[in-house]
Amino acid sequence: MKSLTARLDVLRGSSDPQSIDARGISAIVENPGCDRRNLLDAAGIDKEALARAIKHPMYAKPSRMVLARGAQFEAQVKAGGAAQLLKLLREDIGLSIPEVEHDDLKSVGGNEGKMARYRHTVQRLTAVARSGQAGGTLFDHPYLKITVAGYDVFLEPDLVAVKSGGKFYIVEVKSFSVIDGQAPPAAVEGAELQAAVYVHALRELLCSHGFGEDLVADQAVLVCPQNFTNKPFATLVNVRNQVAAVRRMLARMHDLDTIVSNLPAGLTFDLRGPAGSRSAEELTAGLRWVPARYAPSCLDTCEMGRFCRFEEDDSTAVLGRHVREELALDTIGEVVALARGGRPGPGQAEQAELLRRAQRYRDELLGSAG
Repeated sequence: MKSLTARLDVLRGSSDPQSIDARGISAIVENPGCDRRNLLDAAGIDKEALARAIKHPMYAKPSRMVLARGAQFEAQVKAGGAAQLLKLLREDIGLSIPEVEHDDLKSVGGNEGKMARYRHTVQRLTAVARSGQAGGTLFDHPYLKITVAGYDVFLEPDLVAVKSGGKFYIVEVKSFSVIDGQAPPAAVEGAELQAAVYVHALRELLCSHGFGEDLVADQAVLVCPQNFTNKPFATLVNVRNQVAAVRRMLARMHDLDTIVSNLPAGLTFDLRGPAGSRSAEELTAGLRWVPARYAPSCLDTCEMGRFCRFEEDDSTAVLGRHVREELALDTIGEVVALARGGRPGPGQAEQAELLRRAQRYRDELLGSAG
């Protein structure tokens, strides 16, 4: 592990390591086969700065207005000792919390250092787990920790709720709206995966102090605005499968030796070289040594998405993983050629027939529209 850590430090260069958060871990779980993202995140490389340096910056991030709206909604839900949240947990979710203690773990006697907060979180959560107290507790701003490729990663879920009897629930407050009982599927999937990271981290904490995994619920609580108002709505989501995916991904990231062993000695993504800033061409050449697994969702979840999309310009990967797997063809050129009557290669007869049929339907529709 020491040699691997040293190699990752060389890849990062002179920059301070960037801490990966739950959102970043979730993005890796969504695309576990991407060696490029796994390596860059494990090395703590600033992917946003790297993407700018190679002239493929990420598309615009959420606006300040969107971020402000999310912060305002979270503050509203947590106001007055999380009074609105407590009502939702009791009435909408049905958690048995007859009496409640609201414990803010954001600082320890004014100390907001990572280790101080983490130790305080461990102390408070294990004390409640040990007591199995009759009342409930809401832990605001708890600080959790997991190990990613040998590095400690600190995570901060919105809240941890402990119902009567000592069962722990992760609570995530999100700003996307639930309208007529429906929420954007992609947003919900992302929230579930992020909650699963926190569930895994909380189980790691409690298990390391002698408690069982079942003390942390397989379900997480999502709190979102309802319809077109800021009225909060809460629902339970099952994240058992996502937790298993997180666990598998972390196990793979702990074994990066295979990826690193295929890289040339001395390769680095340090943005500064001996003569000053390194060129986009030099950095790009280095990135091509690390295989990527592009999917359209990468444009929204990974800072390197636009560069990987540029690399895959003629690849069926840009059409989405499902389409690529269904076609079983590598390039868009092959798809177009078969659709237009090109001679299929070995094992391509079925794809050729389906593509030609789709081309005929398209031509007929365009002809009728004309």
